[in-house]
Amino acid sequence: MNWDQIEGQWKEMKGKARNSWGKLTDDELDQVGGKKDELVGKIQKKYGLEREEAERQVDDWAKGL
Repeated sequence: MNWDQIEGQWKEMKGKARNSWGKLTDDELDQVGGKKDELVGKIQKKYGLEREEAERQVDDWAKGL
């Protein structure tokens, strides 16, 4: 699934994102609004990851949708 599709269906995708990154709150996922960079930043901050690792996780998650 590409990011245009994810962004367009973000309300449905939020639950799947929550399953993958349980530390993210509903408010944080609402703020993301389907934007990849926003999601990467939130994951990086919440989980203390390097940006490259957070991007890899997000890319892997999107491929699995």
